[in-house]
Amino acid sequence: MDRPPGQRTCLYDATALGAVIDRMARQAVGLLSGRDKIAVIGILRRGAPLAERLTELMVRRYGLRAPLRLDLSVKRYADDLTLLHPETQLTENASHAAIDLSGHALLVVDDVLYTGHSLLRVVEYLARKQPAEIRVAMLADRGVTCLPVHADVVGVRLDIAPGDVIECNVPPYESEFKIELLQLQRGA
Repeated sequence: MDRPPGQRTCLYDATALGAVIDRMARQAVGLLSGRDKIAVIGILRRGAPLAERLTELMVRRYGLRAPLRLDLSVKRYADDLTLLHPETQLTENASHAAIDLSGHALLVVDDVLYTGHSLLRVVEYLARKQPAEIRVAMLADRGVTCLPVHADVVGVRLDIAPGDVIECNVPPYESEFKIELLQLQRGA
């Protein structure tokens, strides 16, 4: 995939993000511990490998019982914040349709909280499955949601200019785990 042109500045490298993810896992366990049924739900694309990282840490380092792991596909924006779909599109994996999430504590994981449209669509979908609670973990929160949604666990809060982009580079989609600020090249 071609990366949009512009100036990139690395804000967090893999070492710094290791500490961020560890803190997020510890916070998430605090929210989820004591629950009988837990599911961790990654938002494809980058939210899915982040959910795997968090789940592995929560189980291995913080003693959480292995939760159910699912991924959802949600589309609204391209990585450069270009609006792809006027309405947020959520695609349910056919194998997930029959999964009973009633009574579960859910942790939804994604890379960037921007306007909140995708997150609201995910919460709306999951609420119909009658979970006991829905919690949200975001690697980066831009702090500009325009809908009444928030993340319960936030890796980093980044206040950046409206036209700039936060790029979360998450393996396996990128080779190196890092967060970059992209200042888009305007009108070449």
